[in-house]
Amino acid sequence: MEDGVALRVNLALRDLLALAHDVQLALARRLGLGATDVQALQHLAAGTPMGTVDLAHALKIRSASATVLVDRLEAAGHVRRDRHPSDGRRVTLVVAEAARAEVRAALAPLVDAVTRLTEELAPEQAEVVAKFLGDTTDVLRAYAAEPHEPG
Repeated sequence: MEDGVALRVNLALRDLLALAHDVQLALARRLGLGATDVQALQHLAAGTPMGTVDLAHALKIRSASATVLVDRLEAAGHVRRDRHPSDGRRVTLVVAEAARAEVRAALAPLVDAVTRLTEELAPEQAEVVAKFLGDTTDVLRAYAAEPHEPG
């Protein structure tokens, strides 16, 4: 790949990553929630059963703060506490279907716009884009998981 194209791809990706936070804030505003509440819903909706402590670790907040957050989301009807499927002593947090529908509705204009862009791609272009985005996601996930301390 020539340097100019690689630079354009890198700059576009940098802009995309920078906007991800703004999109999350916009979603929070549309839902009338805080940014951390939206992050919590995203983690819980991912499908891996989580309790409050698990959620605290995922959000990198204290367990007490996660308990307050879950209480708030539960009071608003966004999540419920269920018994863990295999360990009845544990509690699993479940996103309410109404909350999922609310998030889908709030994201619909964004999803529709991106879908229109995707539909404009030729199949071979879509394959290249899908591979690039998948590989980039793997790189970002690995970077985020690295236990690297400042200094």
